[in-house]
Amino acid sequence: MQQQISVITLGVSSLHRSRDFYVGGFGWAPIFENEEIIFYQMNGFVLGTWLNPGLDGDMRRMSGPAHSAFALAHNVESQGDVETTIQRLISAGGRLLREADEPPHGGFRGYLSDPDGHAWEIAWNPTWVIDERGLVTFGV
Repeated sequence: MQQQISVITLGVSSLHRSRDFYVGGFGWAPIFENEEIIFYQMNGFVLGTWLNPGLDGDMRRMSGPAHSAFALAHNVESQGDVETTIQRLISAGGRLLREADEPPHGGFRGYLSDPDGHAWEIAWNPTWVIDERGLVTFGV
């Protein structure tokens, strides 16, 4: 089986508020949107934001225990870009979870959540290469 992810879809409570965060904060351009979903073409996959309870209904997932923790990550080109990006995303409706600092494994990172609580790590790692297409290569 091919090792890849095609689509990541996040359930959101307000498509307008979510759009403000992803378009206004990250500067991403939707490739499709209607009254319940917005898709963004990423570098090799598609990110979707789907108005809930539509996504839960599509999965036939009933509300219940909390979902497992996860974080999405956005790597930036320099250490200084971490705090700048976090502040821009907070201004677009995000909420700070952890101020940027140096983790034990190196680099620089901080965490914030989008308006619906989805965690985003904004990270810089000097050994991870970001090419001109925005593709990240894991480095050691």
